[in-house]
This record gives sequence, structure tokens and C-alpha cells, in this order.
Amino acid sequence: MALRSGGWNALRVPRARPGSAILDAVRATDRGRIQVLAAAVLWGTTGTAQALAPGGSSPETIGAVRMALGGGALLGLALATRGFRGLGRWPRGALLAAAAGMGAYQPLFFFGVGRTGVAVGTVVAIGSAPVFAGALARAAEGSWPGRRWTAATALAIVGTGLLALGGRRAEVDPVGVASALGAGLCYAVYATAAKPLLAGRPPLAVAGAVFPLAALGLLPVLFVSDLGWLASPGGLLVAIHLGLVATALAYVLFSAGLRRVPTPTAVTLSLAEPLTAASLGVILLGERPGPAPLAGAALVLAGLAVLAAPSELNRPRVPAGSPPRG
Repeated sequence: MALRSGGWNALRVPRARPGSAILDAVRATDRGRIQVLAAAVLWGTTGTAQALAPGGSSPETIGAVRMALGGGALLGLALATRGFRGLGRWPRGALLAAAAGMGAYQPLFFFGVGRTGVAVGTVVAIGSAPVFAGALARAAEGSWPGRRWTAATALAIVGTGLLALGGRRAEVDPVGVASALGAGLCYAVYATAAKPLLAGRPPLAVAGAVFPLAALGLLPVLFVSDLGWLASPGGLLVAIHLGLVATALAYVLFSAGLRRVPTPTAVTLSLAEPLTAASLGVILLGERPGPAPLAGAALVLAGLAVLAAPSELNRPRVPAGSPPRG
């Protein structure tokens, strides 16, 4: 018979294993977690990169260079992937507010970590942003952010107060803390304004529009500042790292990870950013915060942990497609 050569096996249709789809989903989720975690780690290196920049650099020029390189790269990626097609009209006010918030965040953040230390400055900027975002939502929408936000706010206020007391060994000073708080406020403005932009638009397209506009706002800084530090190999490496690695690449990784993991998981994994900044500050820069700054930073991180609890993150206050601060 014709079937003898192959037997009935020749007529069998290969069956997909029942667990293969589940395994594929698990692998995709694991890959997404790694991508989000890698992005958070890259964001956590920005303060240390500034501290390692050559003499002659300033928070203003570092922030402007970062936005110019990062914004240009994100714009190029958005154009290459046709991310702007079919998006219709953009809300002009929200777009300008988001760009202004992101642009102002840069010099305030770098000035803050320069004055108060990478570990403490990053924790203050990141920890205060959700607090300011909730307050802005309250003012704009009249809605109370919830009990978890209230608890996180209380922890952040007490923690920031302890940080403001300072620690000479870590060079914590009230001016640096105030600048880091200003950075947190500016990021909250960006996140609040970005919310309507992200409605029906890919995160990469929003970043490709907001970041270049922020770079344009900082462009005058590049014309009036001394950029000689960029001519040195160390300065060039710092600029490339901040603009292309810690901004463009990190945002691409974060956006890719958001497609594979739930937003609550992504936000929780993003807590690796302040932990990375604090670790680098201690290991590479020799920062040794005193008892008061350590206690304050711990309280601010505790506030972040409260906000990262699953029940709260089911109602995220920060747009899912927006990057962490650093």
C-alpha cells in the first residue's frame, strides 16, 4: 500500500504543544522585564556621568547636550519607523508644556546632584515627582489621588526635611535639595502634560516630538556657553552616554518592555533607577551620606515603594509611556 512507506505517521498533522503559547508568553514577559530593568539602570547612571564630566562643563550645558543628542536620535527613530503617520492634530498646549517641563528638568537635576551628591539628589528628584504629579492632578482635575499618595507624600516630605538638614560628608545642602525638588516638579509637569499626548499615540512618537522641542528650548545655552569640554575624549564619551545611551537607547528599551509587561511591573522595576544612582554614588564617587541624609533617602524610597504597590499602580498617576526622570 502507498501508506506502507511512511505509515499513518505520514498523514498526521503536527500538533502544537499545549504549553508552547504559555511558554512563549512567559519568555516575552521575561524579556520585557529585562528591557525595563536595563532602561532604569541606564537612567540611574546620568548623575554619575555628570560627576565624571571634564572641568568646564556645567549643569546647563550637560542638560542641553543631552537633549540635543537624545532628542535628535529619538526624532530620527520616530521618523524611520513612521511613528508620526496618521496621528492627526497634536494638542499644542500639552506639547509645549511637556517640552518645557522636560527641558527645565535637565539643568535642575544636574545642578541638584552636583550640589547635594548623586545618591541623595537622584532620590529627591525621583521621589518627589509622584508627589507633585498627584498635587497637579488634584489642582487640574479636582480628584484626590488617594490614601497611598497621601502616605507617600508624608514620607517624602519628612524624608526631604531630613535631607535638607544635610550631611557634610555627602555635601548635602538645602540649595541642592531645592534644585532636585524643582527637577521633580518639572518632571511632574512633563508627565501631566504628556498624558493627553499619549492617548492614541505611540510612546516613541511622543518622545520624538517632545524631546527635540525641549532641545530647541535649551539651544541658546549651547550658543552662550563654553563647549570646549566636548573636545576631550572624556567629554565626548559623557555626551554620547547621556544623549544616545542613557536617553535614546534607554527610552527605546523602556518602550519595548512596556509592550510585554504590565504597567505596574514596569513602574516597580523602574525603582532600580534610584538604587543604581545611589550605588554608583557610593562605589564610584565615594559619597558617604551621614545618618540624617540616609534616613531621609530611606523615607523617600519608602514613599516610592508605597506608590509601587500593585493596588495603586492599577490606577497609574504617571503616563505609562513616559520615562523615568534621570
